[in-house]
Amino acid sequence: MAEPRPQVALIDYGAGNLRSAARALIAAGADVITTADPAAIAAAQRIVLPGVGAFAQCITALRASGVEPALTEAVQERGVPFLGICVGMQLLASEGHEHGIHKGLGWLPGVVTRLEPADPALKVPHMGWNRVEPRAGAGITAGDAYFVHSYHFTPADAADVLATTDHGGTIAAVVRRGSITGVQFHPEKSQAWGLSFLKNWLNS
Repeated sequence: MAEPRPQVALIDYGAGNLRSAARALIAAGADVITTADPAAIAAAQRIVLPGVGAFAQCITALRASGVEPALTEAVQERGVPFLGICVGMQLLASEGHEHGIHKGLGWLPGVVTRLEPADPALKVPHMGWNRVEPRAGAGITAGDAYFVHSYHFTPADAADVLATTDHGGTIAAVVRRGSITGVQFHPEKSQAWGLSFLKNWLNS
């Protein structure tokens, strides 16, 4: 008998690339419900929070959607596995410094600040393919992923960084604390390596 597919709630708060994220999760082996329904979030086995745009816009939209209490209860209180993608990862921070200073979810202490590459020839936003290098024992295979971002997340505790990339300086590419994972890249745009990453997350 085939193993049951994990039930994933993909959070729809008007600030994510939902269709491509859903397709990638399904291809990786999940059953996906795209939702802003607190009851569906409470019932999900796993939760994915996408994010496209600015930190201020995304955290405002998330709070306006009314799902934050359900997310906090599921992830913080019950330990439901969570994956934040791009700005969805940045929202984990204590605060973001994009278009002013804005309070994040605060689930993973740290700050989101503008990229400032040491090499002035490197452009911002950081856009395109770049190498993801995991630290030893992270359980992640090195590979090339697709990035699109002008800001980056620096966790307060370096132990929360599982993998990095380089764009005129070291950038957190994968963060994790307990059941909470965040990725700065877009796994849904990262072809075979991104699909492999999602499969590993679904099976972890």
